[in-house]
Amino acid sequence: MVERLIAQLAHVEIITPKPERSAAFFRDILGLEESGRAGQSVYFRGWGEFFHHSLQLTEGPAPAVAHTGWRTEGPEELKACVSRLEAHGAGIGWQKPTMGHGAAYRFRSPGGHVHEVFWESDRYIAPAALAPSVPNRPQRYITRGAGARRIDHVTFNTDDPLRDARWFQDVLGFRLMEYAKLDHADVVVTAFVSSTPMSHDLGLVLDAVDRTGKLSGVKGRVNHVAFWVDTREDVLRTADLYRDAGLEVEYGPGKHGVGENLFLYVREPGGLRIELFQKPGFPRPRLHECDFAARKLGHPVRIGNERARRRADRWPPHLQRSAFPARISLCHQNLRRKPKPKCPRAIPGKV
Repeated sequence: MVERLIAQLAHVEIITPKPERSAAFFRDILGLEESGRAGQSVYFRGWGEFFHHSLQLTEGPAPAVAHTGWRTEGPEELKACVSRLEAHGAGIGWQKPTMGHGAAYRFRSPGGHVHEVFWESDRYIAPAALAPSVPNRPQRYITRGAGARRIDHVTFNTDDPLRDARWFQDVLGFRLMEYAKLDHADVVVTAFVSSTPMSHDLGLVLDAVDRTGKLSGVKGRVNHVAFWVDTREDVLRTADLYRDAGLEVEYGPGKHGVGENLFLYVREPGGLRIELFQKPGFPRPRLHECDFAARKLGHPVRIGNERARRRADRWPPHLQRSAFPARISLCHQNLRRKPKPKCPRAIPGKV
């Protein structure tokens, strides 16, 4: 029997300097449902989510993720998480019950990011107008905007992705699913861990500020937060919604090699990068327990630098040059370059 402490990625708290515009983006363009307000925060959830919220949007001076919430498998698993976190010196302390869930224990991961674990959660109860006709859904299907069904994952920048991934594996029982390592140097640039059947619930990216590999030196930076939609057409349709709303698509639409999902990146009005994420089939196929154990014991898929460059993003291929992180200006430069001929033109009659 494989130990499982964390049940799911429950929520993220996003800081925005433009609260009204950001709230309008998540409600009207991404299609999330507003589930409450308290203080300087607005709470949202996808139409397919059973708990009170998966996004807490809070006013602040600059775009950031203030904390990430993980729901445990049960009360005993919560105690086990707290014990392990305290033993590793990562604990910040208990937080009082707040909107949507009970008491939570906060901690700081090696990359400087703040997380919390909790068990008690408020379930969403749909009003009569949104009562589902399908009993295994929390509410009626909403087609507003992108129609995001749920939160999918969060990806952070860190000075050592593999160290952080191993830490989540050893302390909280995550599985290390995949990682990318340079072929010419012993440097891991990305790592992906999961506590569920998904390809990853948490992504970790090397916090390099340029192509030389120079690190930012800043702890706790975020790369993006991702939300799931049901179909590939939703991804393509949302690209038009973004442009109509005056938002510049930063990266995509395209297809990742890691997870083999369709993606679309945009900056919400407050400045944080948001990914729209879709993969055929919902939910994604569940791993067999032997696979769960193998990944837990340290047998992730290793993607080399050359393979990462050529296949990590399967299409459109020219955008791969802009990865880590994406820079659309570089993509435009690449598109303007004319390809060099592979060999001289043959002249008839000459060998």
